[in-house]
Parts: sequence; C-alpha cells; structure tokens
Amino acid sequence: MKVLVVGKGGREHALCWKLAQSPRVERVYAAPGNPGIAEVAECIPFRVDADPTARGEIDRQLERLRDFAVQQRIDLTVVGPEDALVAGLVDVFAAAGLAAFGPTAAAARLESDKAFAKELMATAGVPTARYRSFTDSAAARQHVQEQGAPIVVKASGLAAGKGAVVCSTVAEALAAIGQIMDERVFGAAGATVVVEEFMRGEEASFFAITDGTHYLSLVSAQDHKAVYDGDQGPNTGGMGAYAPAPVMTPAMVAATEERIVRPVLAEMRARGCPFTGVLYCGLMLEASGPRVVEFNCRFGDPEAQVVLPLLNADLAEVLLAACTGRLAEVAAPPAPGAAVCVVLASGGYPGKYAKGKRIEGLEMLAKYPGVVAFHAGTERQDGQLVTSGGRVLGITASAPDIAAAIRQAYAAAAEIRFDGMHYRRDIGHRALARLEGGDQAHAR
Repeated sequence: MKVLVVGKGGREHALCWKLAQSPRVERVYAAPGNPGIAEVAECIPFRVDADPTARGEIDRQLERLRDFAVQQRIDLTVVGPEDALVAGLVDVFAAAGLAAFGPTAAAARLESDKAFAKELMATAGVPTARYRSFTDSAAARQHVQEQGAPIVVKASGLAAGKGAVVCSTVAEALAAIGQIMDERVFGAAGATVVVEEFMRGEEASFFAITDGTHYLSLVSAQDHKAVYDGDQGPNTGGMGAYAPAPVMTPAMVAATEERIVRPVLAEMRARGCPFTGVLYCGLMLEASGPRVVEFNCRFGDPEAQVVLPLLNADLAEVLLAACTGRLAEVAAPPAPGAAVCVVLASGGYPGKYAKGKRIEGLEMLAKYPGVVAFHAGTERQDGQLVTSGGRVLGITASAPDIAAAIRQAYAAAAEIRFDGMHYRRDIGHRALARLEGGDQAHAR
C-alpha cells in the first residue's frame, strides 16, 4: 500500500509513525509534513489550510492533492486536521474513486457547527449540557444574565480548540460573548455562539473508529488543556495527555457506547450523512454517567500521541476497513501498559510567541526506551532544527504503567532545550491520584 497523511503537526507525526510500522505499507507520504515526519515519510509541499472564506483557494488545494493521489496511485489517504475535513477533502477524493479516512463535509459538521451537534444530540437523546444557540449578541447577553454563572460560552464554528470559554462570573461570560460575536476573535466561527450550562465532573476523551455503522472503540485518554500546572491559566490546544484514563472504567465505556456512540451514528445515518472516520467524544463524567462536552471529527492532538502507541493492530488495515465498510472484520485490542505525552511549548504560548529558536538535545532521547519525540511545530533553517509553532514537541513515553510512563516522559523532556521552552510538570496527576500509594511527585 501507498498511504498519504494530510497535515503537519504532532497528530500527523503519530499517524505516520504508526502507519509506517504496517507490513502492508510500502510507502508513506505526508502533505506537507514536518522534519520529524520526514524521518518516516516522504514530505510533499501541499497543504489544505486556507481561510475558510477563500473557497476558490481551498478548492485548488484539494484538487492539487487529489491529482497527486491519483498520479501516485495512493491506496489510502488519512486526513489529520479538521479544517481539511470540513473543507470537503473526503468528498473530493471519493468522487475520484480514492479511499480517504474521515467524514464527509456534511458529517464533519459534528465538529464544525456546535449548534448542529447540539440539535442532533437533542434529537437522538444523547446526554449533554442544557444549551441555547444565538446569532445575536444582545440576546446571548440577556440569556447569560438570566441564567447566571458559572456558564460556558462557545464559538459554534472551528476555533482551533480554543473557542470554548468557561466563565465563573456573569461579567466573564458577557466579555466572552463580546470577544467572540462582536470582536470576532475567532473570525466567522463566532457568528453563532452556544451558551450552555456548566457541567461538573472529570473530563475524558473517547475515540471510536467507525465505517458509519460498525465501530471500534480505542483506549480512552485524558487531555490537559490549561497551560499551567494545576489546570490553571488559559486553554491551549493541549499541553499533554495520557492513556488509558483510569476514570473511564469498563462500566463508563459501556455507557458511552450505548448512550452516545450508537445513537449518534444511527442519527447521522438517518439524516443521510453517515459518519465515517474517528468520532472523538469529549466527555464529562458524572455520577449518573457520561455527558458530551463536544464532538470532534478526527483524532485528538495530543491524544493521538498516546492512543496510537497503545493500538495493538495494523493501523493501515483498520483505517482502510473503515473506509470500505468492512470494520466488522477487524479487531484492534489495546496494547498493555500506558502512554504519556508531555508537550514542550514556545515561550508565550498560547499567546504570542517567537519562532526560529534552535532546538537541542533530541539525540539524547535514544537512551530512553519507549520514548518518541513527535514533532508539532518544527522546521529546518540552514540545516538547524528550530521552532515554528506554539506547541513544538510532544515527548511521548510508553511503559508498563502510568507512573513509569510519567517518569520516563519527564526524564526525556529534561534533555531538550530551546529558548523560552516551557511545559507542565503535572501531566497525569489525576491518574496518579487514583492509584493507591502511587508516586505523587509530579502531581505536586
């Protein structure tokens, strides 16, 4: 098989890394990829990341990528980022007879349109927070004043994982509405806002690979959104993750499948837009069971960096089966052990940050078994590896248990250096807290 992975971040590096291990895969291409991906795949300078309002430019990007896939006789295309899916990459490839893993543009609305997702959940009886959607900022403000705080304000469209604002006071919620709807800090994504009740509990990420009818549940994970230790500070794209998440007990997994995954897939089929690809369920776990915080239509980042190392199966075979309606024929049991990813970020992230900082120490990771450095925001300048994004590297360690994986990931992270580098020191603290007599060093 020849496989093409679309994207350039840590998630796409993890996908390429896992796909390259398949005995069925002869060659992996990445568009556009990054220096880390280049170690396991051939990078090509194609990308799908134009402004959503620039429809003509997006169409040209999709057509160029499609033509490359046809010319190279690509057997499977795996789409990493949500913007390419929402733009319709799967639709364009399908029209050309090409297998592409991911939902169509219509099905990707589960992520790109939170108001649509909320309405679908209400119809399907899927447990989620009470909500109202608004296209008028004055009406949204009035609703907030009537409901009080804490409350959550979300941009309905794509906002790079930063469009949800948890507001502890009414004043914060009013300010969030102003920024999203009036100032348009997230652009067109803020034309509609969803205002919903604040849910209390512990969050977890649940992934189901699906062909539209059948699904395959992957190991659960837990992300760390806030930039600082103790879950303090503004939200980011994700400062680290671990898997499996102890809070996702077998009973909670069964409830998620029964109350969320199956009803959503059935409702999408009923609406004529069956969902194929990865259904990423962001969950709030309560005493009564799981409720949906949000859906994503692709692998999480950095969750993919810990879920994929624990997939005890040929990823290429699984994804191709999902594309061709044969998912019921494959099995993918989780591998034993645990995985932890610590994200090394640029100084100032998630705010403004400088680029072009020289990265040193990666060669030292060879002495750490089970450790992989997934590149998220790196590039080559004059032969040197330098920073090019807010999240730069994801140092991922696989080990027999969570505590060992945490120790290994942090030992490896300490070897890396670049100007302004910062990272959380408590990734996995919730898992450690659940382990009786566990090593609490990093949690402190």
